[in-house]
Amino acid sequence: MRGRLIALGVALAVLVPLGYSWATSLVPGNYSAMDMGYADFGGGPAAEHMHHGGTSVTSLTGPAGTPAVAVKLVARKQKFSLASGESVDGFTLNGTSPGPLIRARLGDLVQVTLVNESVSSGVTLHWHGVDVPNAEDGVAGVTQDAVPVGGQHVYRFRAAQAGTYWYHSHQVSSKEVRDGLFGPLVIGAPGAAREIVAAIHTYDGKRTINGRTGSQSIALPAGTRVRVRVINTDNSLIRTGLVGTPYKVLAVDGRDLVGPTPTTAAFPLAAGARVDLEALVPESGALRLDAGSASLVLGANPTGTLSADTVDLLTYGTPSPVDLASARPTRTFDYRIGRHIGFLDGKPGLWWTINGHKYPDVPMFMVSSGDIVRMKISNTSGQSHPMHLHGHHALVLTRNGTPSTGTPWWTDTLEVADNETYEIAFLADNPGIWMDHCHNLPHAAEGLMTHLAYTNITTPYRIGGPTSNKPE
Repeated sequence: MRGRLIALGVALAVLVPLGYSWATSLVPGNYSAMDMGYADFGGGPAAEHMHHGGTSVTSLTGPAGTPAVAVKLVARKQKFSLASGESVDGFTLNGTSPGPLIRARLGDLVQVTLVNESVSSGVTLHWHGVDVPNAEDGVAGVTQDAVPVGGQHVYRFRAAQAGTYWYHSHQVSSKEVRDGLFGPLVIGAPGAAREIVAAIHTYDGKRTINGRTGSQSIALPAGTRVRVRVINTDNSLIRTGLVGTPYKVLAVDGRDLVGPTPTTAAFPLAAGARVDLEALVPESGALRLDAGSASLVLGANPTGTLSADTVDLLTYGTPSPVDLASARPTRTFDYRIGRHIGFLDGKPGLWWTINGHKYPDVPMFMVSSGDIVRMKISNTSGQSHPMHLHGHHALVLTRNGTPSTGTPWWTDTLEVADNETYEIAFLADNPGIWMDHCHNLPHAAEGLMTHLAYTNITTPYRIGGPTSNKPE
């Protein structure tokens, strides 16, 4: 009898905590982003309208008027052929993947009508890197409901910042983006250089540039100045760059760099990030953009491979004073990325954590308009994470305590490697409720996401429920 009681006690000592951990890990089937986790005010004042009253995201829309750029995008679930001929069973926009290039000039009013013809899980469009008004951000369950089959949604925003961007679904995005629901977006009139957009994406294990596997060629005569707008639409960092002649890094994440200098090093392009590269086609005519197993030959195909050296934006270019770098912050946050064994929504596993908490019991970073925000992002999770803050661009101040001494480094998608710590700063100048998550999209689906929320903003939209919103 005593042995049985001891065995029962041991079993209870194990099962009760496991049962409690399982039960407390369950994610509600229908909830508001405003009810997630706990509010972190970063040392600033709280707000009485944090959950009730205040301004709804539905009022934070783009401007009225006649659009200079009007596009209709029809989302479909279908089999399609890559530009190089391989068949993919996935999703398209207007029958292709990548979707059509949207180009706008600085100051244009852009209007995009999204029609869902046959994507059963619903679809949205997020304008990655474009700091749009919050209602136009395209996040299911936060700024809108996912568009169901047969439905449509209209997005409107001003093309206020020239640069290289992209658009993609923000509904079940780990699947929908992977399988084709994305496309490039360029703001700004073409300059003197020949411009080439290069969207890198992997379909069914096949690396592509603009939907074409292997090597492709564009005939360019020697002496041609070329600007290559490179977009990483995959889930992990890609080492890319131009082979055959030194090149300059002109812009990162839609922001021009100061004093770019010629380099032959590879550029480490984070998932979701963009980089603009510029070079002259050499007299040999040999110039090539490398992206792993895919390449884009500009002129003739050079010999050689991508350098083992890496461009480091902490020291690249020329320093230039930025008031934000020395301004006293009004809110200061820690964003500590870790990984714990346990349950998430009742499933056992090794899950991502933010400040020691699993989703959805994570911090909501609360700000008010006009705040100067500093955030320290640290990663001890064992893997690298491309961290993407919606609606804002941040200035990188330090990495592992070392100050940035090169060009002012503005970013919206920052690769934070394991055992790295970055300090960034940004101005809270775009009211709304904004996703702040890992752009390795399966990581976001596994809980590595939270929100930056303005204290007087609310949302009527809900995650889960009858709309099946899933804003990973």
